[in-house]
Amino acid sequence: MVSRNQIHGAGLGLKRALIPQIQSLYHQPSISNIQFVEIAPENWIEAGSKATKQLDWFAAHYPIVCHGLCLSLGGISPLNVDFLHQVKQLLDHYDIGIYTEHLSYCTDAYQGKQGYLYDLLPIPFTEEAVHYVAKRIRQTQDTLGRRIGIENASFYAAAPISEMSELTFLNAVLSEADCLLHLDINNIYVNSVNFNFDPHAFLRGIPHERIIYSHIAGHYQQTPELLIDTHGENVIDPVWALLEDAYDLFGAFPTLLERDSNIPTLDVLMKEVNKIADLQHQANQRTVKTNPQTLATLTLT
Repeated sequence: MVSRNQIHGAGLGLKRALIPQIQSLYHQPSISNIQFVEIAPENWIEAGSKATKQLDWFAAHYPIVCHGLCLSLGGISPLNVDFLHQVKQLLDHYDIGIYTEHLSYCTDAYQGKQGYLYDLLPIPFTEEAVHYVAKRIRQTQDTLGRRIGIENASFYAAAPISEMSELTFLNAVLSEADCLLHLDINNIYVNSVNFNFDPHAFLRGIPHERIIYSHIAGHYQQTPELLIDTHGENVIDPVWALLEDAYDLFGAFPTLLERDSNIPTLDVLMKEVNKIADLQHQANQRTVKTNPQTLATLTLT
């Protein structure tokens, strides 16, 4: 059984259509740069025997990370503790060491009943929200028995009651909750266009010691001033440049390609997975040239 407490290199989000392709090519050099895979636990809990056998195979061949979709850390309803216990059972069964969720909300309540909104909506950037969300993250960590990572979210409208910037809010939540950061490079770029800020300056305010791994993805340009985080297009050059800058700043941390719609064949996706691996290698080579004494101990982390 592969140990899943540590990951490195480049990863790929595991979609059903990709499963037979990855399995058939597992021993081929063409996909050797896939060093870990990511699943959404909601798609695998109680998914049936066929799905269980597929996940068993991946657990035996790849490190797995879990990236949740529906916990709604910023929602007004109580956390779904029953669901968290199901997540814990999945994590423990497959020895998955990493679970992350979005710094957003996706639920609402009506007449005492919780409903899902099927979108990830932004939390107002207020001091009250910092305390509220941090408390829910701590509850999640206590229930799961491990620290989790939270992902910086994309958004399209600023809450009028916000009191601070996105970066200040993110850092405050990370500090108060004492959790990890799931750094989404594309989300930084999307928000920088939508709200007119410098994404490279944003990067420099990130608490890099909390980064557990990152996402990179494509997006849809609705207008020159409005980008939509669809995960359905190729990664564009400015997002690649932002990832390269992040590596130079913080080291070549594990990075996973997200593709959730318009999913091409594996050979096409591998072009972007390979580019992640190439950028990581180049960043490590620059580190060696700057600090030759690190050559003996250099690893992709």
